[in-house]
Amino acid sequence: MPQGDKSAYTKKQKRQAKHIEDGYLERGVPEERAEEIAWSTVNKQDGGGNQDGAGRSASRSEAAKKGWATRRAKQ
Repeated sequence: MPQGDKSAYTKKQKRQAKHIEDGYLERGVPEERAEEIAWSTVNKQDGGGNQDGAGRSASRSEAAKKGWATRRAKQ
């Protein structure tokens, strides 16, 4: 049975879980099991309840800045 509060998930993750769940329900999987599979799939893809933009850092690393500057200097 799915546990926990789903408020930490983004709207996109919730939509994805609903879409996955609907697909399993169409195949005749019981509702509880379909929900379990859906949230497991979202967790597997995204690593859990991520917030918007959680996969990107706010600023570039020093190496990224240096590489960007080097590429610009060659032009």
